[in-house]
Amino acid sequence: QFTEEKLGQAEKTELDAHLENLLSKAECTKLWTEKIMKQTEVLLQPNPNARIEEFVYEKLDRKAPSRMNNPELLGQYMIDAGNEFGPGTAYGNALIKCGETQKRIGTADRELIQTSAINFLTPLKNFIEGDYKTITKERKLLQNKRLDLDAAKTRLKKAKVAEARAASEQEVRITQSEFDRQAEITRLLLEGISSTHAHHLRCLNDFVEAQMTYYAQCYQYMLDLQKQLGSFPSTFLSNNNQSSSTPVQSISTPSVLASASASLPSVSNSIVTSGISELKSSSGSRKARVLYDYDAANSSELSLLADEVITVYSIPGMDSDWLMGERGNQKGKVPITYLELLN
Repeated sequence: QFTEEKLGQAEKTELDAHLENLLSKAECTKLWTEKIMKQTEVLLQPNPNARIEEFVYEKLDRKAPSRMNNPELLGQYMIDAGNEFGPGTAYGNALIKCGETQKRIGTADRELIQTSAINFLTPLKNFIEGDYKTITKERKLLQNKRLDLDAAKTRLKKAKVAEARAASEQEVRITQSEFDRQAEITRLLLEGISSTHAHHLRCLNDFVEAQMTYYAQCYQYMLDLQKQLGSFPSTFLSNNNQSSSTPVQSISTPSVLASASASLPSVSNSIVTSGISELKSSSGSRKARVLYDYDAANSSELSLLADEVITVYSIPGMDSDWLMGERGNQKGKVPITYLELLN
């Protein structure tokens, strides 16, 4: 029957439009679920060799050996280098601080992979290896029932003797009943695809939340690191090949991340070169808002509290990355990267 259909020598019973649409929707869902799942795995683990190794261990039903990820490995190298150069040196201390931050990012990366695997990848894989396999099995069974029905119809057309026609009619009734029953079973399974979409939507929300948490953690870690490096003497922060007049600018807070995590402090980038230059070229003073807490490294500096307003001015011969700050009877040097000049 199948061969004759392919050759155009036999008629074929067509499925109803609703069932055909459900089959098309299921096939489309399977195709894109596989693509999204595979690309998510690439995103979470860019190393193809590591992905293959994890796949092999999974097939062997064994746990893959734990090893350091890229941020953790970089962090360990930085810490080792910092200890080698000396934690008491500016560069060694900075390397250790950067290394510790990289390792914290590595830990956050592990948590993202674990959470995404459980809440997002596993449900997608369960659909491909479970629900869709069942649909495929019932769909093949429906195809066989349809072929049996059409073969019975062909035999009925060719029957010439009364007994043969009666037997063929009985066969058609039986195969039609079996085909209708299998079509109903397949239809019920396929209508579950809508529930699958709803479930995958919830899983997608979980994945987005895991990513939001990860990027918020990374941003907070780097913000803390920038504050720590900003407290170093400015002579160590300037590039050896550049003029020391270039201030170390603070980064801007991404608006999406700021709205997603209200607990993160905002970082101002409103200290512009023109404003600093204007203040340094004049003998006057300006009001400035403190962006972060700052602990004075020695008696010549002034400790700061976030959001307080102080008076700042420049004195001849002063380092370009610092200003003099006054708060009541207290005064001392303050780093300009911790300030926002006010109009």
